[in-house]
Amino acid sequence: MIQLTNKYLTDESAAFIISDKKQIKDIQLSKVEMNFAEKMLDNKANFVHINSFYKSLFILLVNSEKDEFTQLEDIRKSGNRIITEIKELKLETINIVNLGSENFTYALCEGIMLSKYGFHKYFKDKAEKTSSLKEIKVVSSSTDSTKVDLLNALIEGVYNARDIVNEPLSFMTAQKLSQEIERIGKETGFKTEILDKKQIESLKMGGLIAVNRGSIHPPTFSIMRWEPENAINEKPYVFVGKGLVFDTGGINLKPSGYLETMKCDKAGGATVVGLMAAIAKAKLPIKVIGLVPATDNRPGNDAYVPEDIITMFDGTTVEVLNTDAEGRMILADALAYAKKYKPQLVIDLATLTGAAVVAVGENTTAVMGNTPKEIEKLKTIGFEVWEKLVELPLWDEYKEQLKSSVADLKNIGGKYAGAITAGKFLEHFTDYDWIHLDIAGPAFTEKDDSYRGIGGTGVGVRLLFEFLKQKAN
Repeated sequence: MIQLTNKYLTDESAAFIISDKKQIKDIQLSKVEMNFAEKMLDNKANFVHINSFYKSLFILLVNSEKDEFTQLEDIRKSGNRIITEIKELKLETINIVNLGSENFTYALCEGIMLSKYGFHKYFKDKAEKTSSLKEIKVVSSSTDSTKVDLLNALIEGVYNARDIVNEPLSFMTAQKLSQEIERIGKETGFKTEILDKKQIESLKMGGLIAVNRGSIHPPTFSIMRWEPENAINEKPYVFVGKGLVFDTGGINLKPSGYLETMKCDKAGGATVVGLMAAIAKAKLPIKVIGLVPATDNRPGNDAYVPEDIITMFDGTTVEVLNTDAEGRMILADALAYAKKYKPQLVIDLATLTGAAVVAVGENTTAVMGNTPKEIEKLKTIGFEVWEKLVELPLWDEYKEQLKSSVADLKNIGGKYAGAITAGKFLEHFTDYDWIHLDIAGPAFTEKDDSYRGIGGTGVGVRLLFEFLKQKAN
């Protein structure tokens, strides 16, 4: 938990952020500590750790030669280094003393708290794995706790998203995901409505029904609402997240090496849940709807197969050519359903295509859509929070690849531009301002990645929370 304090207690551990080496003289250090710190900084170190037995002091020098966004990211990564040291020393409290820009304070808090996260539920000895850190004290003369409250809400949202992604199918079926969404809603303040299999069938959500046919577990469709009385918008922002709790590929079974991380195929849905939790906890004055269609995709006895023709929620017929292109099938129903809200803007998130990873890499999100102004805004925020986006075109010629001789659409395109043809497929089901985020690369990491951790990263929560926060302001 992050909290404000107006005084640094010198017998506690602290991290000092400085923008000039001369500022080191403003830190209360012994002569030996001062000599050590000055020597390290003279040797071009930007991170100095002084271990004083019962406490630790960390000095972070901001690199003035870098742009502001890169500086903020360096500070977040320093937070990860601090957590590594704290774990060894079993420290419970750290003070943040900033002698530079205020933005650096919150970037450091963010880096520390996100690095503190761990998915330890299934360890026999959870205590051994859990970080000892209990509180971060932001030393400030300000009495305005708004920024601290917003950051605490955001961190909780990211934690929720990561937890959902990291849970295996043995726990996190579609029904259990909906139950978790309901629980998180009660804890943070948003309202939840869960549609069960019968209701989904009555709505004729053909994409979600088809993908679910091979599963022993029923599908769900979760609707989350945050509609505060002081909302600044009449038309809601709608977020749609792919809730594929596990993807085998269906009849087009994935080969070994691709199956082992498929619990992360619900990362888009997890991000929407984490975002809803964050904005409700922060009480942002903005109307938001979250939609998560959920199922697993298996080659069961009644699984949908290539050459099936599926009638979607909006009446569109789709020729299935690959059952592993299931994410777009369930998202299409949700995007068509979103029309009922007459939305201000709809943003969908999905670990949709391996082609997006090939195109833009593992650490970057591919973005597409029909609203250039909002896309540019998201791209700018992407650099600010270091969840970077690369825009791909949605030219009409890409839709040629989706033409079918027996139905309105095919569910896959040709050999090339797979991420774009997937986006083009989704676009068919929209008639409003819309943005598609393909998070296949950054949603999950198999090795420790600084403050993003290992496993589910919660990518998109920070990006979209900042986006909504700026809208609310």
